[in-house]
Amino acid sequence: MRSLSYLLGSLSRYFPHSQSSSTPHLTFLLRSMATSAAAGPINPSNTRLGWIGTGVMGRSMCAHLINAGYSLTVFNRTLSKAQPLVDMGARLAQTPHDLAAQSDVVFSIVGYPSDVLQVLLDPFNGALSGLRPGGILVDMTTSEPSLAVEISTAASSKNCSSIDAPVSGGDRGAKNGTLAIFAGGDEAIVNRLNPIFTLMGKVNYMGPSGKGQFAKLANQITIASTMVGLVEGIIYAHKAGLNVASFLDAISTGAAGSKSLDLYGSRILKRDFDPGFFVNHFVKDLGICLKECQNMGLALPGLALAQQLYLSLKAHGEGNLGTQALILALERLNNATLGS
Repeated sequence: MRSLSYLLGSLSRYFPHSQSSSTPHLTFLLRSMATSAAAGPINPSNTRLGWIGTGVMGRSMCAHLINAGYSLTVFNRTLSKAQPLVDMGARLAQTPHDLAAQSDVVFSIVGYPSDVLQVLLDPFNGALSGLRPGGILVDMTTSEPSLAVEISTAASSKNCSSIDAPVSGGDRGAKNGTLAIFAGGDEAIVNRLNPIFTLMGKVNYMGPSGKGQFAKLANQITIASTMVGLVEGIIYAHKAGLNVASFLDAISTGAAGSKSLDLYGSRILKRDFDPGFFVNHFVKDLGICLKECQNMGLALPGLALAQQLYLSLKAHGEGNLGTQALILALERLNNATLGS
């Protein structure tokens, strides 16, 4: 079954001036078809997917889509990071624009808001410039709520849709398809995308554009203070002469148990600081949180403390480690090393 985007492209070739005012009836037809298609069900036979950003998280998320039978085109600035997906059957695009021209729904999960702006809204090579009417952008990067609103406005001007859908769950959640997805935008579009979201985790509708980002930022604030508590508890148990592994096992089923403990407790004890989520990206997230707190007139001292501790890791050249490397900052503060 040929997709709507393919049909629109064919019509555009036969009517090259279809978007001008001289052919209003064809323009209306194209837009009406795009709108009516938005109500149809999404499945691998009628929906082509594009994916921008195939790093630690994106690579695993893409694999679920390919395994479900979706046609997938990928783009990554470092081509080698996309190669495992190409080996699985994905096509490789040279620019986000080219990727979007071959896709009905374009997902992105990149590093920073500036990256989101470039890959989605660059007027020449950005995804929106190549997306046909009726297309959907889904940004899964943790980014600024105001940017999510800007993307939504730009997409609407092209008769497209945009959803902000950042995720939580780290590399394990991405691999296992158990991510928490925080979605902002048109609820009908979010519901329509549910067959795809379900392959990656559980989608939670949070409200209009930008609210998905606000929810993810609140999530990061919660995680930040939890991680500080976890590593402080570990340092305390170590200095008290406890077997730290036994201590973590003992508290895991009590009130101190947490997802952070489950994900990172054993990694910390093994000195495994490989990134499920980069310190650099967490510093970025917490910085956005603090900026939004200033806009809201909020004082969140736990957030501010966590930001300073993670910044100290970055200052020591440890920004490309995982967030569990926070233990290193506490070890330095206390002149103590686990296992010594």
